[in-house]
Amino acid sequence: MDKFIVTGGTRLHGAVKVCGAKNAILPILAASLLSSGTCVIHNVPLLQDVVVMTDVLKCFGARIKWENKALIIDAKDVHPAEIPEETVKKMRASNLVLGPLLARFGYVKIPYPGGCAIGSRPMDYHVKGLQQLGADIQDGYGFIEAKSEGLMGSEIYLDFPSVGATENILMAAAMAKGVSVLRNAAREPEIVDLARFLNRMGAKIDGAGTDIIQITGVNCLGSVEHTVIPDRIVAGTFLLAAAITGGDITLINAVVDHLEPLIAKLREAGVSITKNGRGIRIKGNKGLRAVDIKTMPFPGFPTDIQPQMMALMTVARGTAVFAENIFENRFKHADELRRMGADIKVAGRIAIVKGVEKLTGAVVEASDLRAGAALVLAGLAADGVTVVENIFHIDRGYFRMEEKYAVLGANIIRVTKHNSNPYQFENFTSQREIQFPEKKRLSLIKIN
Repeated sequence: MDKFIVTGGTRLHGAVKVCGAKNAILPILAASLLSSGTCVIHNVPLLQDVVVMTDVLKCFGARIKWENKALIIDAKDVHPAEIPEETVKKMRASNLVLGPLLARFGYVKIPYPGGCAIGSRPMDYHVKGLQQLGADIQDGYGFIEAKSEGLMGSEIYLDFPSVGATENILMAAAMAKGVSVLRNAAREPEIVDLARFLNRMGAKIDGAGTDIIQITGVNCLGSVEHTVIPDRIVAGTFLLAAAITGGDITLINAVVDHLEPLIAKLREAGVSITKNGRGIRIKGNKGLRAVDIKTMPFPGFPTDIQPQMMALMTVARGTAVFAENIFENRFKHADELRRMGADIKVAGRIAIVKGVEKLTGAVVEASDLRAGAALVLAGLAADGVTVVENIFHIDRGYFRMEEKYAVLGANIIRVTKHNSNPYQFENFTSQREIQFPEKKRLSLIKIN
């Protein structure tokens, strides 16, 4: 598998454009199944998860093509079908086809979805919401099967403001008969973008971005053209990369309102952040202060940026306390950061991070998407060379991360192992020797 070779010690500088949001495009792709026409979608991030979701759509008969940098989906001839289990297990968001297929055809059957192993993410909220719209759902033997002779508008209350459940309910209720009111709905910007997409198709959705959303069902949804919002997690990772390297970068196309929880914490930590005509400018410094982090649903601090923030706090002055309130198993990166010299103690959903003077390069493994990004950031700040393995996780949410960061001056290279020489690394053009700190020993490896 591919890996990243990260050489630390370089301050990031320059400007970079933020791509479309992964967590917005995936539900939008699922919602295209509701269209009786053609969906033209701009600013689509070229991610592995997007490829998987388009494969899922093709299973149902959708015709998909790229044209003039836009993704075009013809869903006129979509029909119910079973998705191969190996496809669904690649990505959690594959469960988002439940709502639209149930609304359009009254039947859907999918295997349980996969995705990053960051904690329990049951389908209970999805199932409960769809049942309140009148769906008959059978759950067992690794499959979810849903049937309906016609969804009916209903009052729905979510016990927790689940993003995925909110999205599935929005899509199902968009074509239900009557009015639905969803209370304690998720408020994330990606929910707002999905509602905007659906409304442009002809849906009647009010209140997206608040905890009460009203959906008036319509008989059909038509063609639409839409531009995906910028990715706030990718933008936040860039901000933290600048902070941890003491860099100076400008983010183009970032939405300040989507990043306020992170910006507030970075300013509290002593980082300079300003909004200018081009976007957001961040200037790091050597006097970082430790700050406490508590992850919460939007507009609280996002769980998807917690690992990257922890990487920053490993080199801040003082002690930071992290409380992870969304996923119970989202501290796997702590063990890998400790390999690099971080001082982190974990007890359940709490992590205590004492800042150290410096991190040291090591061989580490990405356990999930955001953990992988955190390890890359730590490598950018560490002395020596860091090898980040299992970067297929990172590719799910960051398009060619090594190229984007290289534009800002980062020394990061993607490595491909070849059968003929397990340490022949692509993109290296000169012969040199680098010491890779392995988990139990140091090994001297020649690079061609």
